[in-house]
Amino acid sequence: MPLASIESLDQEGRGVAHVDGKAIFIEGALPGELVEYASYKRKPSYEQARATRILKSSSQRSKPRCPHFGVCGGCSMQHIEPAAQAAAKQRVLENAFWHLARLNPEELYPVIYGPAWEYRYRARLSVRCVPKKGGTLVGFHECHSSYVADMDSCNVLPQKISLLLLPLRRLIDGLSRPDRLPQIEVSIGDVRAKGQCVLVLRILESLTAEDQAALRGFADHHDIVLFLQPGGPATAALFHPQDASPLAYALPEFGVELRFRPTDFTQVNQSINRMLVRRAMALLAPQARERIADMFCGLGNFSLPIARCGAEVIGIEGNQALVEQASANAQLNRLETSCEFQVANLFEATPESLAALGRMDKMLIDPPREGAIALVKAIGGMGSAAPARIVYVSCNPATLARDAGVLVHEFGYRLRGAGIANMFPQTSHVESIALFERQ
Repeated sequence: MPLASIESLDQEGRGVAHVDGKAIFIEGALPGELVEYASYKRKPSYEQARATRILKSSSQRSKPRCPHFGVCGGCSMQHIEPAAQAAAKQRVLENAFWHLARLNPEELYPVIYGPAWEYRYRARLSVRCVPKKGGTLVGFHECHSSYVADMDSCNVLPQKISLLLLPLRRLIDGLSRPDRLPQIEVSIGDVRAKGQCVLVLRILESLTAEDQAALRGFADHHDIVLFLQPGGPATAALFHPQDASPLAYALPEFGVELRFRPTDFTQVNQSINRMLVRRAMALLAPQARERIADMFCGLGNFSLPIARCGAEVIGIEGNQALVEQASANAQLNRLETSCEFQVANLFEATPESLAALGRMDKMLIDPPREGAIALVKAIGGMGSAAPARIVYVSCNPATLARDAGVLVHEFGYRLRGAGIANMFPQTSHVESIALFERQ
């Protein structure tokens, strides 16, 4: 087996080495280690590989807690001590700013930490009938594969859901058409029926009376709520029990409760989300008589805390159902006089479409992974009417860096600071927040 000395980690949490001038990206290897490796993908300028033996171990190495580590593709960094994981993600963010935009934040914010395990309150589990493995499998995909990992537990899911993996397999095996249930969505609230667990079963075939009875019995026995989804997300409907409370989570620091449907987008890590909202409000510093735009506002996760701080909010979102939910949440929290929500496609934003929204003293942007390049360019086209301060929350360092380069180099904003929130411990995903101010 070839040997490699690991120099650094890449954005996927793989060890980076150079052997005979070629970059080798090695899963399971850490900086400072000497490893044997086996390549599974070879290109002229690089190889992708797995560590097969650790000859010299790093002090940052941690024993993986999950017995499925290395097979399941859900977590790739369990072999790294949690504080080192966060430090590596901070470096990924810094490297993205520098290499993609030639920027360095004026300040690096302290990492936002939270629980390292049992934090995942949202998840999408795949379901596959595999007779060779004894029946149905329920879990995440294997590494680099469309196959479903043969899992009996998951340490990043709350224990209640982890303990359901095997019972779910038995339940689905007993249905009349187990091959017509490809997916289960997990969604958990933290208020009202505390810790309420909802499973959304993607059902592609009508259920028999026996199937329905089995599902009701399962829900009652395990104290969960079942939704059935025969089509797209909008078709998800409550199945059992019919008197289930709405899902909701709280932002206690701002006296806010947000209700959501189990197929709505919410952050997977509610503990980190609370701290991320706190930091966003500290950076945005909403004031009375200010008018603040919340772009990609979703169901009001940032909008309602902004309004609670005394500012007027206009929230923009491309999904009509989420806009309706955000409006309902504003009414639930008696903030409807401070909040306005509209549907708009921000991927097609122009200076004119932004001007039509009225005055925007400040702005919060929380886009999907694609980033917000059209919106950023539209902001630049607003001239003196552009917001003086922008807080940008991102789940993709590359698109954040790209958009930051436009704001700073083309439109004169300063990158006042940036940092990460470890929203997804044990994985390589990077959540970050940045502050821009107009000069």
